[in-house]
Amino acid sequence: MEGMRSCNVARREKQHIALAALTSFALSFPFLGMSAVWQGSPANAQSAEAASQTQPAALNSVVVKPVPRKRTVPKVASASAAPTEAVSTSAQPSGAESAPKTRKPSASHKIKGPYYVDFRARTAASYGHAFVWFGKSTDKKVDVAGLHPAGDEIPFVLGHVIPVPAETGASYGDLDPQYLTAHYKVYMSEADAKRVFAYIRKLQATTKVWNEVTSSCTTFMGQIASFMGLKTPFYMQKPEDYVNALRDANNGVDFIKLSPEVSSLEQ
Repeated sequence: MEGMRSCNVARREKQHIALAALTSFALSFPFLGMSAVWQGSPANAQSAEAASQTQPAALNSVVVKPVPRKRTVPKVASASAAPTEAVSTSAQPSGAESAPKTRKPSASHKIKGPYYVDFRARTAASYGHAFVWFGKSTDKKVDVAGLHPAGDEIPFVLGHVIPVPAETGASYGDLDPQYLTAHYKVYMSEADAKRVFAYIRKLQATTKVWNEVTSSCTTFMGQIASFMGLKTPFYMQKPEDYVNALRDANNGVDFIKLSPEVSSLEQ
């Protein structure tokens, strides 16, 4: 009997030690609860609670704390590190910011005069027609000069073989912008315009015949361009191509200045 009693005492001590270990584990992980650690009769639960009270205070005070994250503080630029441009801007007077910048006109705008000659090409029943507008930019009136056969189809057909009577004023379609295929406008001063316009009118008065090979609308235009000091392309091409070639040959120059010497063409 004495041996059995000592065995029971040893067994109870082992049970108390096991219960104390389980209770300490449950206290370390409270989300599991005591019911998940110890399942049994109410007596066993009471024994477990009594065993937990017998553990050292150090076990009950174990608390798992989360590791705090390191906060990053954004860097703020100091006033001494500000760009020098900002400092110089603040030092300007308040009226300097609102003052508009003045744009200098280009040289072509300074010297461009109100008088012009516009080399133009338009569509026609055949391959087109070349002519010029000339006058003053501020006037609505436009003067037209261009060489073409006098009459209708028959003079035009005959003019490819023999010279036929010609006209040098405006023809049908010269004033209609919807027929325009190319143009090259050149400006000049009033003094030069008087000389150029006088030459154009003289050319109109002295040109009496039209011929596709020797005296056509492109040769007529080329004579005016040559008097103005412009380079002229080969005349045996379509009027549209001739006007574009005239502009390209002179690099699109839009202002001319005549030589002060009087040309023989003006006499």
